[in-house]
Amino acid sequence: MIRAGVIGATGYAGAELVRILTRHPETQLTLLTSRQYQGTPFSDIYPSMSGVVDLTCESYSLDRTIAETEVVFTALPHKLPMDIVPELLTAGIKVIDLSADFRFKSVSSYEACYQPHSAPEWLKKSVYGLSEINFADLQQSELVGNPGCYPTSILLPLIPLLLAQRIHPDSIIADSKSGVSGAGRSLSLTTHFCEVYESFKAYKVAEHRHNPEINEVISQTIGREVHVTFVPHLVPMSRGMLSTIYADLTEQTTMDSIFSILEDYYSDHRFVRICRNRRLPETLRVRGTNYCDIGFRIDQRLNRIILISAIDNLVKGAAGQAVQNMNIMFGLDEALGLDDVPAPL
Repeated sequence: MIRAGVIGATGYAGAELVRILTRHPETQLTLLTSRQYQGTPFSDIYPSMSGVVDLTCESYSLDRTIAETEVVFTALPHKLPMDIVPELLTAGIKVIDLSADFRFKSVSSYEACYQPHSAPEWLKKSVYGLSEINFADLQQSELVGNPGCYPTSILLPLIPLLLAQRIHPDSIIADSKSGVSGAGRSLSLTTHFCEVYESFKAYKVAEHRHNPEINEVISQTIGREVHVTFVPHLVPMSRGMLSTIYADLTEQTTMDSIFSILEDYYSDHRFVRICRNRRLPETLRVRGTNYCDIGFRIDQRLNRIILISAIDNLVKGAAGQAVQNMNIMFGLDEALGLDDVPAPL
């Protein structure tokens, strides 16, 4: 059994990690930490876990973490992981970080969006944890920078078509909508019920921190600098994410040709589902699961493709992909412990 710990277990992503890892057949959850709830049973914070999780949240201790775990998930706000992750790695603990601290290869790109990086030497050693895209590198990794939810929903539809040179990289526009849980569990006026209910708004237009992350991955994929237009929106639902991505095609093409590229690329990865029979993705159809559904249409008049993807922002967009990455790192079936089926309603 793999002994796993969650550092920052009481945020939404951390709690989702606890839920998934508790049911994982090859993992023993041995350590939960929380700054706010140390000494509190996890099931008191999340009563849905009563009778399922019997661990009590602790304050973070390096020595205890080294003694109790083989892999650690750091579900902490940006800046905190960079101070503790190097010590864990030096002690031989594998780390999957859900913050942005180890997602970037470029130190300057990270620092332009967040803050000065205190462990920049680890950025080159980190693997960007887009599971289906970087599968081979993840098999050899000790440190994973788990992708953001928006980048996951945008990059999975785009990368196969970029590699096949079917779309113009400079024409990409991504319009994404997220449930409120994407903002985290901390109190904020902008996510209060009365501020969100019966409202639909764009936010951080042309300045969202996930934009440079998307740009860097696409630029690395095609070997030249690319800047994507990205507009995020907040919708009045608790969880779920839908991205609509527009791009000019490099040549006249057919629906069957695009289906072939996407289905061939993801044929060995069960969590990416390509929608057939003119069905388009819906957040309800992936809720609570690690699936990413991808659909598309071609506007023949403009020679433009419209890609649509749906994920659960807390699962495939965070905790589920993190566990998928753990499976790959330890040589397990990548789907182990992630076999939830979407509810019909």
